[in-house]
Amino acid sequence: MPRLGLHSLAFTPLWNPHEADALLPSITAHGVSVIETPLLDPRNYDSAGTRRAAERSGVEIVCSLGLPADMDVLIRPDEVADYLGFALKVARDAGAGALSGVTYGTIGKRSGAPVTTAELDAICRLIEKVSRKARDLNMKLGIEPCNRYETHLLNTAKQGAALIERVGTENVFVHLDTYHMNVEEVSMAQGFVEAGEHLGYVHLSESNRGVPGRGTLDWKGTFAGLKEVGYDGTMTLESFVHLAPEIASGLAVWRPVAERPEDVIEVGLPFIVESARDAGLSMS
Repeated sequence: MPRLGLHSLAFTPLWNPHEADALLPSITAHGVSVIETPLLDPRNYDSAGTRRAAERSGVEIVCSLGLPADMDVLIRPDEVADYLGFALKVARDAGAGALSGVTYGTIGKRSGAPVTTAELDAICRLIEKVSRKARDLNMKLGIEPCNRYETHLLNTAKQGAALIERVGTENVFVHLDTYHMNVEEVSMAQGFVEAGEHLGYVHLSESNRGVPGRGTLDWKGTFAGLKEVGYDGTMTLESFVHLAPEIASGLAVWRPVAERPEDVIEVGLPFIVESARDAGLSMS
């Protein structure tokens, strides 16, 4: 049965496990059982505190990231692999079973040209190497295709699945995000089909990154598509109500995405649950 998740940037600008006891009860009351926390600074992330807070609230932790701007998979592959290896350990210590996101590049960084064979080769070598590190930690690694304005490296579900097929590791999955799919895929349903058996995580994000149901995203098609492929993983509401300065530019978020930040949870979560139920998907 699919699980309902919530990205921490929907309710706090900086994840702090010491605030979790006050913040999470009203969130879990909506049926949320997974909290995604970004590793904006892995070296200063409180893994032990996060694990304890998650256990007290009865939620699962997922960690995500994008590579820092000064890291380049093609030019400095060993440094990138070491960075991701460290991040995997941080996530594992927090109780997470997966590290996902833009694990192959930097959000907002583009070459101004199509992805090259050399870049794809470097990404495949990186993912293969880091997947071994993940396997040793009993972890999974996700790759999230992003829209053309945020990266030139990986944009579609089909590209993500092809990359995983080429690497040939079993603990790597495609992480799809409806915000990016809305730009790059022919339809939500086709995107999920093209991810195939590699689909392992889904971000539910409105077309304007705000309150689900108050944009132009095809939510009916989204949940019908997930139902059609028999998806039973985590579906996480992602809305950048709060945004760290270090990623705001890469995401091109220049103004508030919701007039009332609390509407993302109070209105958006019930909308998602009801929309999923209408499509025959019940979430735990």
